[in-house]
Amino acid sequence: MNELLVSWPPLTRGTLLRRYKRFMADVMLDDGAAVTAHCPNSGRMLSCSEPGRPVHLSTSDRPGRKFPYTWEMIEMPGSPVVVNTMRANQIARSAIERGLLPELSGYTSIRQEVRTSDRSRIDLLLTGEHRPPCLVEVKSSTLVEDGTAMFPDAVTERGLKHVWELELMCRKGYRGVMLFIIQRMDARSLTPSAHIDPAYANGLRKAWRKGLEVMAYDTVIDLAGIALGRNVPCIV
Repeated sequence: MNELLVSWPPLTRGTLLRRYKRFMADVMLDDGAAVTAHCPNSGRMLSCSEPGRPVHLSTSDRPGRKFPYTWEMIEMPGSPVVVNTMRANQIARSAIERGLLPELSGYTSIRQEVRTSDRSRIDLLLTGEHRPPCLVEVKSSTLVEDGTAMFPDAVTERGLKHVWELELMCRKGYRGVMLFIIQRMDARSLTPSAHIDPAYANGLRKAWRKGLEVMAYDTVIDLAGIALGRNVPCIV
């Protein structure tokens, strides 16, 4: 396996009973206990929320937390799928810091959650000498159909605003990158899901034509953690 970018904390195995209210999931643990876990994913989770599938939960002992368990991963027939969207940001930053993304190498500073306007923040700002500053927005893709990864899996006004903001910053002289981290292992390409959110797909295509860079990487996932996989072609 490639170099781990995310190492799992101790995981508890169970079976998914149902996912509901977007951020909640009922799970039957292997020891027979029924628990409710936090689901850190606001999408519809198409193709990765099937009841009866094995899931893996992390545990937090933070005082006052309502649900100590967090749903991290589900085992689907074609691949394990990481459902925790925050892992994509961790993977992206760690990969850039370790020089594993050739397209984003050579920068000397990385800042997170950078405000670009009164209403917008972008995930990463990369800076270095003799090159324009680079803004990187990271998106987690978990929807795969017939080998094609897609984003989004639900209508995302927030995601479209990020596209517009990156396009605007490109016009101001920044380098803009939309980086998709495919949190599963069975994708051969990535495309915006026009059948789910045509506005996002059209917006991304227009921004790409005006200079926004679109790139995708898949991941290698096992019970030890997550490693960066390969660069996956993007069909914009």
